[in-house]
Amino acid sequence: MNLPFSHDAFLDVFGAYNAAVWPAVMLLWLVTAGVVFALFRTGRLNGQALFWLLALHWAWSGVAYHWFFFRSINPAAPIFAMLFIMQAAVFVWLAVVSRGSTRLSPDLRGIIGGALVVYALAYPLVGVAFGLEYPRLPLFAVPCPTALITAGLLVTATDVPRLVNAVPILWAAIGSSAAFILGIRADLALVVAGAVLAVDTLAPSALGRRA
Repeated sequence: MNLPFSHDAFLDVFGAYNAAVWPAVMLLWLVTAGVVFALFRTGRLNGQALFWLLALHWAWSGVAYHWFFFRSINPAAPIFAMLFIMQAAVFVWLAVVSRGSTRLSPDLRGIIGGALVVYALAYPLVGVAFGLEYPRLPLFAVPCPTALITAGLLVTATDVPRLVNAVPILWAAIGSSAAFILGIRADLALVVAGAVLAVDTLAPSALGRRA
């Protein structure tokens, strides 16, 4: 698979992005960590908190990353931006109608969901552990950790249309290419996230009943 940009150009985009918007990246990480802490403390998160958080992640990644930065090296970035904004709109609708909730429990769904959420929060450190250096590395508030935390929360969600998984599955497939083609090994987890969401969409009983 040939990409319209090089490994160095890809990392340069992250360098420019991090230098320009790092306060927002840090703020979104803190907000997300707070919501996740509440989820782990109580074992449950209501639909409004869940979907407003996910809407913020997808809208930010679509506009701030894809449109304003990734578009400079990838002609497909405007399409990605549109997909992310569409997904954000779906989450806004779910938040407004307060549909669904997510619950962590000591079963297969809870373990997988919790692991993906924790990995997404640790994503900046994983990149550093694999040899990338700040600021030229994906930190947070970019598409791949967005897809990871979304997968973790959706796999434990109840009363949510499974078609909500479609765009996150698509991005898991697209984004995981960075792990293989560009050597962004932190994105290998997207293979797991995409597979889990695909199974949850097509054969949800394979992951056990929702709590």
